[in-house]
Amino acid sequence: MKPQIEAFFDPATSTVTYVVYEGDGAECAVIDSVLDYDPKSGRTSTQNADRVVDFVRAHRLSCAWLLETHAHADHLSAAPYLQERLGGRIAIGAAIRTVQHAFAGIYNFKHARDGSQFDHLFEADEVFRIGGLEARALHVPGHTPADIAYQVGDAVFVGDTLFMPDVGTARCDFPGGCASMLYHSVRRLLELPPETRLFMCHDYPPAEREARWQTTVAEQRAANIHIRAGIGEEEFVGMRTRRDATLQMPVLILPAIQVNISAGHLPEPEENGVRYLKIPINAF
Repeated sequence: MKPQIEAFFDPATSTVTYVVYEGDGAECAVIDSVLDYDPKSGRTSTQNADRVVDFVRAHRLSCAWLLETHAHADHLSAAPYLQERLGGRIAIGAAIRTVQHAFAGIYNFKHARDGSQFDHLFEADEVFRIGGLEARALHVPGHTPADIAYQVGDAVFVGDTLFMPDVGTARCDFPGGCASMLYHSVRRLLELPPETRLFMCHDYPPAEREARWQTTVAEQRAANIHIRAGIGEEEFVGMRTRRDATLQMPVLILPAIQVNISAGHLPEPEENGVRYLKIPINAF
């Protein structure tokens, strides 16, 4: 069955949030939600998340899942906010435990590193349902150890494994990242039928085009600048490693990771009622 898909693009973080559902009145899943965060003031707001809430309510949808493709380094998740308003289970790949351990020392975390902050941890290739839609959680490590691509009918939400063909692939230099793993993860996705629709988590478009986030396996095989057909593992890993060495850290990585490995939950308020994010000094 072909799912219905509504996309919400956030230009501030170049992130795309998706609502996936069978039809009006059915269950839905929200994939990769965004909590607005201003790093200059430390203020959060919910304009992006409220667009999702309005859509779900307008179409009389019942939220079953709040899905994360991975622990994002470029935005804060709005999953807890959406859960308060819409319900649903917050879920991510089971390898989030590895990511929690990788960052625990950087942030000097004392809380659990077993993934228990999430309502559900998907094992590799686990099948689940979004109402009448069958979905599968594909483990696609490389960008991080915990990346999951969600396959729903003829659509796959690829997270940060792939970008649009003229942008390429995601970096692999975060703790636990691996260019060789990413190569094999992408090749797995590109073995799907050529007409399979692929939905990106981000788009960083060249100056000559507007943001886009939908492509196909066939288009990626033919034109992806980093990993199209004919590019082997050694060539890809060399390119990815050289390129990653030139990249700056994402603007929001320090606030985002500590929140997102905790299922989007902000730190508890201290005795003065204020919540505080940690910024490790000289840790990267």
